[in-house]
Amino acid sequence: MAAALQFDEKLFGELVKFYGETFHLPPLSAKIYAYLIFDFERTGICFDEFVQVFAASKSSVSSNLNLLINARLIKDFNTINERKRFFTVNDDFISIRFTEIVNKMKQELVILDKLHEFRSQTDDSAAQRFEIYKELLNKNIKNIEETLHKI
Repeated sequence: MAAALQFDEKLFGELVKFYGETFHLPPLSAKIYAYLIFDFERTGICFDEFVQVFAASKSSVSSNLNLLINARLIKDFNTINERKRFFTVNDDFISIRFTEIVNKMKQELVILDKLHEFRSQTDDSAAQRFEIYKELLNKNIKNIEETLHKI
């Protein structure tokens, strides 16, 4: 890998593995995303650099960049005096990711309430565990929402 960015290869490998598993990314997408994280100044990385660094076909790089853009993990831009597209990590992704997590937890609460109503159990132990779980979800929702307002 002949990279223009300076990065730690071991840390790069850890990022590739983590983001590949976390976001269910194909290997090249995970590598592109991890590589972009090392663009700390967010100056952007051009398409040709990805082709060169990863020794991948233009078609593969293009497909994987589009996947990352559609997942809102990265964004692209053009500079005024160049036709090249540049890519950076989407700084809004933290907010997007955790908003989606909160929405999933809220959705789960609605489903759990319907399930609880359907079951109409009398077992106090099971009901208590159910309430503890709902309380955990509600606390996490509140905590994440409060943190998102600070970001």
